[in-house]
Amino acid sequence: MIEFILYNTEHCHLCELAEALLITELDSEKHGVTVEDIADDDLLLARYGIRIPVLINLQSKAELQWPFDAQSLKKFIDN
Repeated sequence: MIEFILYNTEHCHLCELAEALLITELDSEKHGVTVEDIADDDLLLARYGIRIPVLINLQSKAELQWPFDAQSLKKFIDN
C-alpha cells in the first residue's frame, strides 16, 4: 500500500477540493491517506502555510502541491 499525507487546514476551500479529488481518484485498497492540519504544528505551518493543500508520498517523499487535477494526481500516484 502506498501511503500519503495531505497537508491542509480548516476552512480552506482548496483543501476541500483536493480532498474530494483524492476520494474520487485514489483506490482505498492501494492507497492510504492521512489528512494533517498544518495549524497544529509551527514547523508545518512555516513550510506549507502558503502552499496548501500539499500531498506527500511517504515512501518517495515527493510532493504534489495545489493546483492539481485528476490527471496530474494520477501521474503523481503512479510514479
